[in-house]
Amino acid sequence: MEKRRIVLLGATGYTGQRVLRELLARGEKPTLVGRSRTRMLALADRLETELPVAETDVTSAADLTRLLEPTDVVLSTIGPFMRLGMATATAAARAGAHYFDSTGEGTFARRVLFELDAVASVRGATLVPAFGYDYVPGNLAGALALTRAGERARHVETGYFITRSGHGDELLYQSTLRDSFTLTTGGTRQTLVGAAAEDGFAFRSPRPWAAARVVDERTGKRVRTFHYGGVKRTAMTVPGTEHLGLPEVFPQLESVEVGLGWFGRWTRPVQLAATIQAPLLRSPTVRAALARWSEKLPGSQREPDTDGRSLVIAVARDGHGRPLAVTALTGPDPYEMTGALLAWGAVHAAQPDAVLEPGAHGPVAAFGLETLRLGAAEAGLREVDGAAAHRR
Repeated sequence: MEKRRIVLLGATGYTGQRVLRELLARGEKPTLVGRSRTRMLALADRLETELPVAETDVTSAADLTRLLEPTDVVLSTIGPFMRLGMATATAAARAGAHYFDSTGEGTFARRVLFELDAVASVRGATLVPAFGYDYVPGNLAGALALTRAGERARHVETGYFITRSGHGDELLYQSTLRDSFTLTTGGTRQTLVGAAAEDGFAFRSPRPWAAARVVDERTGKRVRTFHYGGVKRTAMTVPGTEHLGLPEVFPQLESVEVGLGWFGRWTRPVQLAATIQAPLLRSPTVRAALARWSEKLPGSQREPDTDGRSLVIAVARDGHGRPLAVTALTGPDPYEMTGALLAWGAVHAAQPDAVLEPGAHGPVAAFGLETLRLGAAEAGLREVDGAAAHRR
């Protein structure tokens, strides 16, 4: 077999350009797919390279299905994904192509995993949504903690945090809410606004003695506290692919929780505000106004700060809630990590001898734990002393 073609959608956007640069650094020549041939060629020219381009409607599953081949590896960075992304995932599944994306929208990942698994399995495609900062680190950290905990593990929690290089964890955690937004792009802010209006989900038993399953649950319904490096961190629960991917590999699980701790000491006020405003956010007018407001925050007219470091903590617990194992991972800022992870995933999947599990899966089930661990390390995501971390 020959090496698979890598196809990149959304290369002219911020995240897409990060992915493209990572691919070029690895010696790859991906095919760029998008609506504007002119913009894609201009981007290649700025990067001093020649790349094949294909102009097509990226919101048309039919057009994309005609473009894609069973031997392709598809990377999508086109969001918001709930509005724009389903066509690409559907086309990849129908074509039998491998597929990865940069979404942080748990509801979109849930759609891909639930709705496209059957057709992807039949066609021999492997679909792995949210293959970036959202939510590879939590899946990896959770799987490592659960593996170390063994069969007694029944619960796992993951928390996502940001630290600033050279400034100390405490300084960032005591920073202002506006500081948190300087680490994000406008697209990410729009995603956060949209996510607050969407119905979230979790993996848990809906009532005592019932079998655990994916259940509907409002985003931010709970706040969890993690301790690491002498700093107490709070995280607001969000829907992630850990809820869907970890029980696939660890069927004994009774609950999975994912927390977002980007807001530091403002986590609880943000959670309360999201609870109160959730009904209002269902109004398109209100959502549009909030999206405009988010673009006026400091840093909205420039690229996000790159001195942030990612910290992800996972705690595996027994049936009584007692901690059994902890894993902590650190890595580069979320955008650098996303670009590196997507590039590694594509290059690995493109190899003639690559073995991926057909169907729609979380990253651990798709690659296997050891392969994913090595790939994540190549992308800069490494384990640190987990003994310093625990959750009460």
